[in-house]
Amino acid sequence: MTHFHWLYDGSIVGVYLLVTMAAGIAMRRHVGRLEDYLVAGREMDLHLGIASLAATEFGIITCMYTAQAGYTQGFSGAMPGICQALAMALIGLTGFCIKPLRQAGAMTLPEMFEHRFGKKVRTLSGVVIVMGGLLNMGVFLQIGGKFLCTVAGFDLSNLTLIMTALLLMVVVYTVLGGMLSVLVTDFLQFVVMSAGLLVVSVLLLKNIGWDTLVDTVRKHHGEGGFNPLAGSGPGWPFLLNQFVANAAAALTWQAVIVRILSARDSTTSQRIYTRTSFFFVCRFLLPGIWGIAALATLGWHPLKQLTTSERAAIPEAIQWKIAASTVGAPLAALTPEETAGLASETQARLADASLLAMPEFLGGFLPVGLMGLLIAAMLAADMSTNSSYMLSWGSVIYHDILAPFRKRPHSDARAILWNRCIVALIGLYLLVFGLFYKIEGNVWSYLLLTGSIYLSSMSVLLIACCYWKKANDWGAIGGILLGAAVPVAHLTLEKLPSTAAWAASLGKDVPGLAAFATAALGMILGSLLKPRIKAAASA
Repeated sequence: MTHFHWLYDGSIVGVYLLVTMAAGIAMRRHVGRLEDYLVAGREMDLHLGIASLAATEFGIITCMYTAQAGYTQGFSGAMPGICQALAMALIGLTGFCIKPLRQAGAMTLPEMFEHRFGKKVRTLSGVVIVMGGLLNMGVFLQIGGKFLCTVAGFDLSNLTLIMTALLLMVVVYTVLGGMLSVLVTDFLQFVVMSAGLLVVSVLLLKNIGWDTLVDTVRKHHGEGGFNPLAGSGPGWPFLLNQFVANAAAALTWQAVIVRILSARDSTTSQRIYTRTSFFFVCRFLLPGIWGIAALATLGWHPLKQLTTSERAAIPEAIQWKIAASTVGAPLAALTPEETAGLASETQARLADASLLAMPEFLGGFLPVGLMGLLIAAMLAADMSTNSSYMLSWGSVIYHDILAPFRKRPHSDARAILWNRCIVALIGLYLLVFGLFYKIEGNVWSYLLLTGSIYLSSMSVLLIACCYWKKANDWGAIGGILLGAAVPVAHLTLEKLPSTAAWAASLGKDVPGLAAFATAALGMILGSLLKPRIKAAASA
């Protein structure tokens, strides 16, 4: 039973939405140039940058996959946050790549690549960035809608309506105000989000207790719930992939580096990274604790996700296997034939059991009033993430894929109009993709793998662009193609019936690491091969 109250909690949520929408739309009158729309005129200061980056990188999707990690992996599930915090701090302290990136004065990463590798590389890198980014973001609305439906006690049949409402609110002020609207609303959303996170976490620790959480992790996950390298833990591939992928994201994830590109100078951009770094530990740890609390309170009962008729259609022997399964893996003990015998909707509901545990727990745990604060905080987090991401991918589509084909650049007014149309179309794509795509396995692993479609190659290109004199366009193209090939192949194999079981057994960490290795190999071989061929031709 949820404690959501339409009058009290609904009023809190309604007031927050009105204030946010008004602030976002009001920034429209300050947008006069394309630079204002895409990078806020490069006038972002330190404190606004910290709030904006923190708000953008914590959405409902973040809360859901970090809570799922806590539910299925215990405290080891917070390791990605620790890895990301270390990466952000090291990059901020040294200025590695981000200092020359800001000093280059580019508005996107591909624009910087054009100066070193040529226009073809700019266009190709733009295509890969957009493909990886939109595949990654495509599930945001779906996950956000599931959270709101579950925590407020709505039937999941309302998911389409919730997704559409979420999308429309964000699209309106993002289309009109661009990055200026994103920054202003990010600040408001950061305040509300932080308040919600802290209040819920304190209440949870007070009522459930730290000892109960520790005992729950030990009971369900053993030593692996505390140490990711223990026998039952995720292991070295998981840990290594987390650090490499999170470091690459800090260097090249467009929604993150747009704060670097919008900062007043390179010194400000470095300080934003160092002072935001610890937030990424909290980003994983606090919702992870919520997930552990859900496991302590609700336990692991995946069959409860099914309707009576769906459960009756499953043979008792298979029901027993599902009930006795490892936390977060309801179908792992079934044979391929047994899994194929389950309806696709049944499989999807069972797969969502660990994902929906946290909102189901909070819906019955939080009292009236605090439920409204939680939903307002999660909406704040989600609106910030969605607006920034839509603008980020839209800017790459216009600035690096479409605009270079024009002999004469558009006027600022026409360029802004194009960007607004692109953002609106991205919103439509998100709605359609979110309705039909089904995630296979852990949400965070999916996001990391889809992100590696471009994180692997773009991080290699950026490092080579800044620090390797022999890097050239052949190496850049080789890095892009090989870096994208591995994760795309793995995602395809997951969807083919004949290879789905093999792809699942392989996991997502090994393909993720392979993407970085092949991207680096493509850059090195391509860059070294081109001069040799030229030399041979001249001889």
